[in-house]
Amino acid sequence: MPSAIVVSEPGGPDVLAVATVERPEPGPGQLLVKVAAAGVNFIETYQRSGAYAMEHPFTPGAEAAGTVEAVGEGARGFAPGDRVAFAEGRGTYAEFAVVDADKALPVPEGVDLETAAALPLQGMTAHYLINSTFPVQPDSTVLVHAGAGGVGLLLIQLIKARGARVFTTVSTPEKEELARGAGADEVLPYEGFADAVRIGTDGTGVDVVYDGVGKSTFDESLRSLRTRGTLVLYGAASGPVPPVDPQRLNSGGSLFLTRPTLAHYLLSPEERRWRSEELFGAVVAGQLDVRIGARYALADAAQAHEDLQARRTTGKVLLIP
Repeated sequence: MPSAIVVSEPGGPDVLAVATVERPEPGPGQLLVKVAAAGVNFIETYQRSGAYAMEHPFTPGAEAAGTVEAVGEGARGFAPGDRVAFAEGRGTYAEFAVVDADKALPVPEGVDLETAAALPLQGMTAHYLINSTFPVQPDSTVLVHAGAGGVGLLLIQLIKARGARVFTTVSTPEKEELARGAGADEVLPYEGFADAVRIGTDGTGVDVVYDGVGKSTFDESLRSLRTRGTLVLYGAASGPVPPVDPQRLNSGGSLFLTRPTLAHYLLSPEERRWRSEELFGAVVAGQLDVRIGARYALADAAQAHEDLQARRTTGKVLLIP
């Protein structure tokens, strides 16, 4: 019988317990996938801890890549043996997982399954942020927080491919090197970053801040913006932002604030394929480097969560069943 991580109660990383489970079966319109690698993401730490309400017991994970094992009734476009990736599955911290066929992404030749597992959630997040939430132009000036993280490294590369100028924040010299390698123009420490951005833009501020850190960067992110600039708050790695008085947006220069989420930018199969095909195409063409910062055995999921929350990781974190 296959193995999976099972969470029986909310708590710390130690509640991520490996267990023997029944192999899932695909329902109508679904695929059963033998998981080659599963992505580890911050949302799973919130689900595990109880910050997001979950029905227990459950197996975490929504992102993975692998090989189609079985096809449910009415599921079209795939056959056993096909290689797929996805960011909208369920129970991917496991040897086998189920995904709706219309949410599965074909993995093209030239992309290995570990890279394919590392790309969907963070890659499609980066894609919607710069194409749909605030469309980056060649003359844009951008601040990306956590430039050595999974989304950060992808954002920097995609933004630089457009010819825009990128400031980014990091916490260590190693992370600074990674961010510069991705193409960042200015790499800053978190302390005093708003002042540094103001100096670096001759007092104007940036057009947009992409902020996945949240509580600890929010105030200074607002202060980094130009008049009518946009703060895109897409995550909360340091904790949720307290309630905000809208008057702060007025006094900051008629600023815009948005809190997007990936699901609202994957509203149709066409939108999903557009984003994934552009990303996979860039990987195949050698134009996008997907950094896998750490790989853990499935049984070491607790350590993966500890390292992710302590910001000891860079790039993408994977579990290998």
